[in-house]
Amino acid sequence: MNRAPNDDPEPENETVHTEEVKSDNNIKSTSSLASSDFQRHKRILVIDDDPDIVFTLRVGLESDPTMQVFGFDNPVTALVEFKPNFYELLLIDVNMPLMDGFQLAQNLVRRDLNVRVCFMTSGEINMNAAREVHPLKSIGCFIKKPITTEQLLKRIRAELE
Repeated sequence: MNRAPNDDPEPENETVHTEEVKSDNNIKSTSSLASSDFQRHKRILVIDDDPDIVFTLRVGLESDPTMQVFGFDNPVTALVEFKPNFYELLLIDVNMPLMDGFQLAQNLVRRDLNVRVCFMTSGEINMNAAREVHPLKSIGCFIKKPITTEQLLKRIRAELE
């Protein structure tokens, strides 16, 4: 599931409709928000090779009205479609085909030095060793899957403060 941001971050109309497009699985979803609220929303990009996880995280995170979530289920597509200086936080799965989460993050951070990154994994990971191997200054956190929506929201709010 791929959800790319609109090209125009500040629309003239009172209501903005953001639709999921370019979906590998042809899943579409629409959300609306008032243009006056657009800049106050925290824009989060979720990248996980499992489209069900991308969808679930998007729905869970958007239960907080201050968050706007975009998602990709293919790391290469995410890299190609990435918009620098648009997202506040990237939630990236560590284990993905084609490109692992660390490689993807390194490429994305080169394009946007200010974005924060949280990695997600269902496996065990030595965070200190990962930071040594991948010395990204923007690594914010490591999130162990599965995680409840409440725990995830709390963690993301803490990262965005």
